[in-house]
Amino acid sequence: MRAALIKVHRLRGEPLFVNADFVEAIESTPDTVITLLDGRRLIVSDAAEDVVEAIRTFRASVLVAAERLRETTLGQLHLVAIDEE
Repeated sequence: MRAALIKVHRLRGEPLFVNADFVEAIESTPDTVITLLDGRRLIVSDAAEDVVEAIRTFRASVLVAAERLRETTLGQLHLVAIDEE
């Protein structure tokens, strides 16, 4: 399974991979500040709009992958109960 990572850049230009599922808020102050669910804040050089688009693109790719899986299994996906004793 692919991790939900998006690539952003620190202020000095170094790449930083952030889990898109942990992003709570993105703001421009004028630097772009990404606030994570645990309250940590990351300041990045990428524009806020670019970060939002990276997250949107990642989430769209998940939907495309799910549709491809559905098509290749011809709708044969089923939920299976697990006995918990």
